[in-house]
Amino acid sequence: MTESNVIALNSSRERSASTASGYLMLFVLLLALIAQVWAILELASDNKGPLQLATVIVAPFVLIFVASGFYMLQPNQAAAITLFGDYKGTDRATGLRWVLPWLMRKKVSVRANNFISDKIKVNDLRGNPIEMAAQIVWRVVDTAQALFDVDDYREFVRVQVEAAIRTIGSRYPYDDFEHLEVTLRGHHDEVGGELRKELIARLAVAGITIDECGFTHLAYATEIAGAMLRRQQAQAIVAARRTLVDGAVGMVEMALDALSEKNVVHLDDERRAAMVSNLMVVLCGERDTQPVVNTGTLYQ
Repeated sequence: MTESNVIALNSSRERSASTASGYLMLFVLLLALIAQVWAILELASDNKGPLQLATVIVAPFVLIFVASGFYMLQPNQAAAITLFGDYKGTDRATGLRWVLPWLMRKKVSVRANNFISDKIKVNDLRGNPIEMAAQIVWRVVDTAQALFDVDDYREFVRVQVEAAIRTIGSRYPYDDFEHLEVTLRGHHDEVGGELRKELIARLAVAGITIDECGFTHLAYATEIAGAMLRRQQAQAIVAARRTLVDGAVGMVEMALDALSEKNVVHLDDERRAAMVSNLMVVLCGERDTQPVVNTGTLYQ
């Protein structure tokens, strides 16, 4: 950024405007109105003195001058004051206010605004197309920047939100079954924090901050949703099988050790292998096993 750009940006920083309370000027307006009525009544009664004539002439101008400077500010509302295009400051005092009539007033809401973005298609870190949408709570903190540094700050927010979602969506994978990476689906708080930082950096030029943000929609795109669902199911089955086999191996090992320690039965290597095979089938099978009663000896 060049020095001229820095100077131009600093000139748009918000500063307090020189304004007056509207209630005091309302009292002045009432005095001018009373004086005008008095002067008219005096002239009507043939008391045509110089004071009455001056009051009849001056009072209307005072009424117009004072009445033209009134404006009202609601809570969490501000007014940017300009003179022939030159920014003079911002008034944030609520209630009835007054400023010189030739100064222009542009009201700006500094309340919190809720914005829900449209669903957009983004390629994640691994190139998978996904659909994303976010909910953003934003507000204006610098009225001068919001009015004078961007053309339409509401439209600016909408465009920058979409750009930030695309940036964050391409920075992380949608999912990771090995749980080794930060993912969009599994780390909402962390990714939401990254989105908020990205938006704050992008909207700082418009004098806007982000109070809260989060994803309202996050899913694979329609064209690959079926394939990714089958992949997830296959990976889930493999993970379940791995857990089942690990547990079965531990149970078989525990059974063989218990039989050996208590001298219940002595098995050679061949019979031990057969017993291990049978126990693994029983423990890992998807269907219930049917018991077979052996009425002979162990080696028949």
